[in-house]
Amino acid sequence: MCRKLLIVCLFGVTSWTRATAAITAHEIGEPITRVIPGADNTYKESLVPVDLDNRYPALLLAGVLPKDSAEQYELTFWESIKDSTHASDYEAYLQAYPKGRFAALARARIERLRVAAPKIEAAPERVSPAPVPKAPQERARPVTKAPPERARPAPAKASQEQASPAPATPPLSEKSPTVTAAVSELKDCPTCPVLIKLPGRASFMMGSNSDDPSEKPAHQVSISAPFAIGKYEVSVEQWNACADADACPRVATDNAAKNSPARDVSWDNAQQYVNWLSKVSGKPYRLPTEAEWEYAARGGTSTRYWWGEQMRTGNANCKDCGQPWRQDGPANVGSFAANPYGLHDMSGSVWEWVSDCWHSSYKGAPSDGRTWDEPNCLVRVIRGGSWREGASYMASSTRFKYAASVRHSQNGFRVARDLK
Repeated sequence: MCRKLLIVCLFGVTSWTRATAAITAHEIGEPITRVIPGADNTYKESLVPVDLDNRYPALLLAGVLPKDSAEQYELTFWESIKDSTHASDYEAYLQAYPKGRFAALARARIERLRVAAPKIEAAPERVSPAPVPKAPQERARPVTKAPPERARPAPAKASQEQASPAPATPPLSEKSPTVTAAVSELKDCPTCPVLIKLPGRASFMMGSNSDDPSEKPAHQVSISAPFAIGKYEVSVEQWNACADADACPRVATDNAAKNSPARDVSWDNAQQYVNWLSKVSGKPYRLPTEAEWEYAARGGTSTRYWWGEQMRTGNANCKDCGQPWRQDGPANVGSFAANPYGLHDMSGSVWEWVSDCWHSSYKGAPSDGRTWDEPNCLVRVIRGGSWREGASYMASSTRFKYAASVRHSQNGFRVARDLK
């Protein structure tokens, strides 16, 4: 059988060669990865045997990829779904990259998954919101494809998931929180999520001065008004109540427990849910703003994680965070410890949609906690990491982007509302 070695050089993406190797090792061959000598190991080389006789074309292209290139974003997108058992994830990739370098493999996996489990994958219908006029391109991001896709972390963030680097934000407390803040719960209706009431007139340091440029600069934000936010992420049972009312689309749950987090929902789907919940409860439900989300996630702390500077098991649902954990799906909501505000799963479990439009940094961000939006925004912010990520993604400042109209099996949300 004819074989050929394909060399891929990635600039500033030290983790991607490992991710790409994992993809090809599974369906093509065993990789050989080595560091190319150079300053700070900036360049990496992956030698991947490609079977030229099988039905898959050469999946990778030689070249040097700049940090914010469209090619890197495509690799980022693929890495986030490469092990998925959901056909909808590969459909999302094809929607963003119909002629992408992994398009043939994505179509093959869709076909294979549908043959293996036709009842699970064929039943739900994807809901595609009406096209929206293309938003202006983001600052300093030369991405020309639409819809835009999720940005993954800067290389240093994923290089050593177990490592706990020194804090990069202004002076931080080294102590782990031990006392839960004076907050209270409320529930507006039988099908409504339980909320935690958080006080206003509070300020905190948002973002970090870490290696991820999207988290910079760390800046002071004041939350002027009190608000309430979901104690847990919206669950499958709560989502299904909306679907039963024909107000939300059905999503594939693979027989997930009713108290597992609802996922495989787009930002547009989340808007459908909060609009329905507002009508049912008579209260103004919405998604939290990105500032509100981070304020809630930190729980009054200023450390890397809400529990301190070092990773500790039992506090988040991720692959390095301890049991319960399984690769196929997140743990049930509330399976891990709550932060000092009494909120569960702010780190890990599923990525959570917030109301803000994506911006590539915090330059020019509002300082009062309101939604940072743009006209005709097509790309929204997701926060918190998911069960599929490593420990370094669990930091309270972690943020990424995703196309608002596209579903992903790792994306979910929690609700919020004003307390006026």
